[in-house]
Amino acid sequence: MLTVTLAASGGAGAVDPMARFLLAVAVIVLLSHLLGVLLGRLGQPLVIGEILGGLLLGPSALGWIWPAGQAWLLPPEVTATLDMAAQLGLVTFMFLLGCELGLEQTEHTGRKALGAAVVGGMGLPFLVGTGIAALAPAMLKGSAPQFAGYVCFFGLAMSITALPVLARLLVDLRMDRSSLGSFSLAAAAVGDGVAWLGLTVLLAVTGTGGTLHIATTVGITLALVALTVFVVRPLLAAVVRKAEQRPGGERLLPLLLVGAIAYAVVTHLLGLHPVIGAFLFGTAVPRDSTVTARMNQQLQGFTLTVLLPLFFAGVGLHVSIGALGLHPGPWLVFAGILVAATLTKIVGAGGAARVAGFPRTDALRFGALMNCRGVTELVVAGIGWQLHLISATGLTVLVLMALITTAVTSPLLKALGPTSTPPAPQPREKHPVAQSAG
Repeated sequence: MLTVTLAASGGAGAVDPMARFLLAVAVIVLLSHLLGVLLGRLGQPLVIGEILGGLLLGPSALGWIWPAGQAWLLPPEVTATLDMAAQLGLVTFMFLLGCELGLEQTEHTGRKALGAAVVGGMGLPFLVGTGIAALAPAMLKGSAPQFAGYVCFFGLAMSITALPVLARLLVDLRMDRSSLGSFSLAAAAVGDGVAWLGLTVLLAVTGTGGTLHIATTVGITLALVALTVFVVRPLLAAVVRKAEQRPGGERLLPLLLVGAIAYAVVTHLLGLHPVIGAFLFGTAVPRDSTVTARMNQQLQGFTLTVLLPLFFAGVGLHVSIGALGLHPGPWLVFAGILVAATLTKIVGAGGAARVAGFPRTDALRFGALMNCRGVTELVVAGIGWQLHLISATGLTVLVLMALITTAVTSPLLKALGPTSTPPAPQPREKHPVAQSAG
């Protein structure tokens, strides 16, 4: 028998928690879509609107203007359910991103030059970020006792480039077929791999969030990586090949999703984070497969349209611009972090591009592209906050940095004019998730 409960706790004017949850999902999806379309007309990637949608529903906007309205729409029981749905979306998104993070495009770029670009684009921001974190723990550090872990985490967060948003920007600016675009995409792909590997090592070594002994966590993590490379990857390649030879290859989708979720559970129990397991399993899935392409098409629509905006909203609920206060000190620290994050990317990555032989203007373009942080920054910042490595103020700083650096990327590139590098050889695979996530 189907019953509709109009009162959550007996009050005549109350709304059933399920109805309120569905209403919250509808509001989040609609607001994210409208802001994405609006900002898209201004030349901004879709993710800017989605991030802003989350911020507008949090204490920085709705909670400040109409606290009672926010409390009614997003009570604790609704936000807890939204968070669970958002984590599922995040696991699925990172699995799809792992599926697309192949390094085949490095065949068309010099590996030494690419290595220099990754080191320059990540090394300098990492060093400066660790220095800033060491100088401002009172403002940025969370309650976790590991000071070295906090410092290294903040440096890692400063060094990130968002592969999904970058790929979409290259398409929008018609740079995806240039040598610079190919080089940038390859550098971002390698950089993403390095960043997630670094985060995995950091969480394993510090034991943040886990109950196992550090040595046990590190050992099991290394064993899981080895199992993925030497057993799971060849096995999946064989399974996908057989699926391509039979009708109904899409039946493989549930199996791959179960594998991604199983990996997410394992890394969660290890005290790392579920997204690390999903990402690792995704890297084992063959990219040059029609079955994989169909799987991407089936998963990405609902994941990117519904589940990922729930994650942005969840982050936005914990971001309060008011946390920086009215005193100029925290705002000056934030401004310094923003300037340092931008300059270290442009100088480090741009300098490496010059060494790789790109003209000066194209080197500046490369630095501007590597400064795009987008979705990846939010995911990493959310992990750091959940594990108490950074404070709520630190989360606010990283989210605002991601928003601003992503927003200025397209105007900077347009101001520098069209690229002067010739078209590059194109790999067979494209990045459907990356292009849609922008």
